[in-house]
Amino acid sequence: MHNIDLILTLTGGFIAALAFGYITHRIGLSPIVGYLLAGILLGPHTPGFVANATMAEQLAEIGVILLMFGVGLQFHFQELLAVKRIAIPGAVVQSLVATIIAAIVMHGLGWSWPAGIVFGLAISVASTVVLTRVLADNGDLHTPTGHISIGWLVMEDLFTVFVLVLLPAVFGPGATGGNGIIVAMGWAGVKILALVAFTFLVGGWVIPRLLTNIAKTGSRELFTLAVLAVALGIAVGSAKLFGVSMALGAFLAGMVVGRSEFSVRAATEALPMRDAFAVLFFVSVGMLFDWRSVVDAPLFILATLAVILIGKPVAALVIVLLMRYPLRVALAVSVVLAQIGEFSFILATMGRQLDILPANATNILIAAAILSITVNPLTYRFIGTIEKQIERFAPGFARWVDRRAKGDTPSAGPVPATPGRHRAIVVGYGPVGQTVTRLLRDNEIEPTIIELNVDTVQRLRAEGVSAIYGDVSRAETLTQAGAATASALVLSASSIVDGREIIRQARELNPKIRVLARTSYLRELDVLRAAGADAVFSGEGEVALAMTESILSQLGATPEQIERERLRVRDQLFGAAANATTEPRA
Repeated sequence: MHNIDLILTLTGGFIAALAFGYITHRIGLSPIVGYLLAGILLGPHTPGFVANATMAEQLAEIGVILLMFGVGLQFHFQELLAVKRIAIPGAVVQSLVATIIAAIVMHGLGWSWPAGIVFGLAISVASTVVLTRVLADNGDLHTPTGHISIGWLVMEDLFTVFVLVLLPAVFGPGATGGNGIIVAMGWAGVKILALVAFTFLVGGWVIPRLLTNIAKTGSRELFTLAVLAVALGIAVGSAKLFGVSMALGAFLAGMVVGRSEFSVRAATEALPMRDAFAVLFFVSVGMLFDWRSVVDAPLFILATLAVILIGKPVAALVIVLLMRYPLRVALAVSVVLAQIGEFSFILATMGRQLDILPANATNILIAAAILSITVNPLTYRFIGTIEKQIERFAPGFARWVDRRAKGDTPSAGPVPATPGRHRAIVVGYGPVGQTVTRLLRDNEIEPTIIELNVDTVQRLRAEGVSAIYGDVSRAETLTQAGAATASALVLSASSIVDGREIIRQARELNPKIRVLARTSYLRELDVLRAAGADAVFSGEGEVALAMTESILSQLGATPEQIERERLRVRDQLFGAAANATTEPRA
């Protein structure tokens, strides 16, 4: 019977998630909304087939572990240390603010102070799965926003571990007062430090050697099993031996593997099922939803949502701005944290076990989780619009934030033009931007770099290179970089958003400027050309061309045959305009 329940739960969960995820994607919503709707459909509170909620939750936990392991693979320890200045105080302060607000609100609605505090702690913790999926879907996982958010989440996870250890010491039957709290906090700190030390010292020595020996066998199956065993083993060991969350253990395991030469292979071969199992997390959350909770306690749900969707993001926004980050980063971090998930349920469960929370607290939490998870990816898409509205209706505030974010990289005004020399603006200083900058300088064209990494700007200025710290989507940044007198604008970063708006603003400042844009996908070529770009280079297209030339060369084709085929493929991929010689616009 259990085997049949498992198969039916898996089959029903995947089919329903696929159907509703596809529908929501087609109508412009996040697939996460569809997964939640699938869970509601399969839950016990709607007619029709009812999946096994316990099994779905257990399978979803595997998805959380694999997802955090994958994030750890690509999140290096240096990146975590780089954001410690904001992640540590941000996570602690935001959690405390959310807890205090929730405690006051819930006490005003009739709950006891202990119940309000524990409930506040539960809704102060963001969902790991939601945060990473929203960042990944919007291409922000490996940006300053992603690094800050992941670091913030790790600190929230550690904070949650402390809370889980402290709750029995404070509210349990064997509570021992102030001394017990101090001992519990010390013990929690020791366990976390022991886990980190064990993972990086012992695991850092054992895991690479284990994977090396497995890789030498040449068996793809054994390597996949080895990586899964590492991820699940350290995750489960973290919970059983060190008393911390399995997600945190999996994240640390991923960071260890990510430091080895097996990081790419582990990500591409060993984790193909992580997305499928992560989907079950949303399905399992939806299955817990009881429609009666909305009818029975609408005021409690609205109050909870107010704390999650307003109180938490406002607190995070203030913290990030006070730490001198740009407005776009502050908005993105605050919005992506405005939801709750798996750790909220863990805290609430302990609150019920300790008889602190009332019986309807779990349903209120589930309703708030579903609504906040549904709204979060939709809200994240409008960050650019929200930023523009702030700049429109509160320009003084926007300028104040911009000046603070620039910190000790001020600019006295527009970049002065050197008489007799051509100038070009290069947006982004990654590998492509560095290559373009070198070529420009070698050919006596003076480059001005626009970059959002303060350290990079300071280093370039120290080397005598003209560099501007700012967001290129803002007209003031282009003006400051000297777009009005520049001969070319090179959008070298693949992650630039609002490319059409940037090109439009550049054309307004200088109708004769030549615009060269880079994009990752071929489907964006026509959009950028229509916006006014003189030349657009796609990563997909350039790889296809390079592979075509390599294959023909190995087959013994003549240079003339290679060139003819190259032009044909280029015409198919980029269009006839790509092969024509384009002159600067008049």
